[in-house]
Amino acid sequence: MDESLLEEKLNKLNIGDRIKALRIAQNRTMQEIAEASDLSKSMISKIENNRAIPSVAALVKIAKALGTSISSLLEQDGWVNAVLTKIKQAKDNLTSTEKGYLIYPYASEYHEKKMQPFLFVGRKGEVVPHEVSHEGEEFIYVIKGKMKMQVGETEYLLQTGDSLYFNAVQKHGIMPVSDEVMYLDIFV
Repeated sequence: MDESLLEEKLNKLNIGDRIKALRIAQNRTMQEIAEASDLSKSMISKIENNRAIPSVAALVKIAKALGTSISSLLEQDGWVNAVLTKIKQAKDNLTSTEKGYLIYPYASEYHEKKMQPFLFVGRKGEVVPHEVSHEGEEFIYVIKGKMKMQVGETEYLLQTGDSLYFNAVQKHGIMPVSDEVMYLDIFV
């Protein structure tokens, strides 16, 4: 399949369909992607069949396994020079992940981004304790609430207005301290 036609097709599909189409275009099996991304074949199947929304860490790993970027998996139709997102749009379009977060990928219409900003909402008692690790760097800015952020062996207490920049290869994870924490997380 011509690369430009594949890109056009991927842009018209949702993320599970995009991942599946790209994997098939590369003549690869779900097992190969699972092994390359350190996820189970079952999880890849659920994602491809739109029965599970992958976490950001899983998206990073899948994108790497497919030789693409996380932003290209999230992009929609059309090239744009700037993307304005009103907070109501972000809050009204939050998506649940299997780890208990609600997420919104900012600027999904902007092609070939150098970074991927996300709005995260975590609620006490709903976020599943876990740690992730992936290539790149992250910047977190707490919009409201309090959370514990574990990076490597160090735990940070972040609250409204605090930020943290770190190498995402280190194992990291968050746990809400307040009933709800809302934060901006930018992946590079």
